[in-house]
Amino acid sequence: MIAIRSALYQLILLAVVIPYSAVVLATFPLPPHARWQVIAGWPRFALWLAERMLGIRYEVHGREHIPSRPAVILSKHQSAWETIAYTTIFPPHVYVLKRELFWIPFLGWGLALMSPIAINRSQGKQAMRRLIEIGGVRLAQGFSIMVYPEGTRIPVGRRGAYKLGGAVVAVQNGVPVVPVAHNAGLVWPRNSFLKYPGKVTVVIGAPIDTRGLAAEEVMRRVEDWIEAQVASLIPPEGVREAHAARTTVPG
Repeated sequence: MIAIRSALYQLILLAVVIPYSAVVLATFPLPPHARWQVIAGWPRFALWLAERMLGIRYEVHGREHIPSRPAVILSKHQSAWETIAYTTIFPPHVYVLKRELFWIPFLGWGLALMSPIAINRSQGKQAMRRLIEIGGVRLAQGFSIMVYPEGTRIPVGRRGAYKLGGAVVAVQNGVPVVPVAHNAGLVWPRNSFLKYPGKVTVVIGAPIDTRGLAAEEVMRRVEDWIEAQVASLIPPEGVREAHAARTTVPG
């Protein structure tokens, strides 16, 4: 049943995204925030459908820590679930992403119209300058900036190298950073077609004031907090169960 439900979920999303792309393209003349709200309808639908069809529920701890002003949000990245769910959980925000994602039909078009910060990671210092420059513009426009500091989806139970980009943007613009941890990889595994019923727990940490701090210190605090939270959300037996589920033929 898990395989059947996962397949139906993907088929429904595909059936919806094609006509919805026409709506997305029609938002081009709108102001950025109005455009964002319309485009965000698709991931919100995907989150709703995941709960109804796949049995993936979620709870959020620490909503009170979400600042009323734009901030840099630094999150653990385990699956595609959080990229969908954060549109519902957080106020309007933009992503730092690889420009190659714009080339994906339908999905890339929507991403391009949500005012993202697209960078070419191979350009090193030039990419960092662009991140700081465009990041400042987006913050001034009233958007928060969502960054996955590990740069890619990390398998459950592992830790990637935390990169400084998001912390640098926050320090340069004098805005707080908000750390976020979750355990979505247990039910929506990285690079997996199969999705499993269960509950995702998202924990939002208290904002860290970046004034007077170096980016390295900011990121050290973020990494320590996120990894400690993830360790409590995903105990060793949870890691073993996740790996076992991926190697078991679903019924």
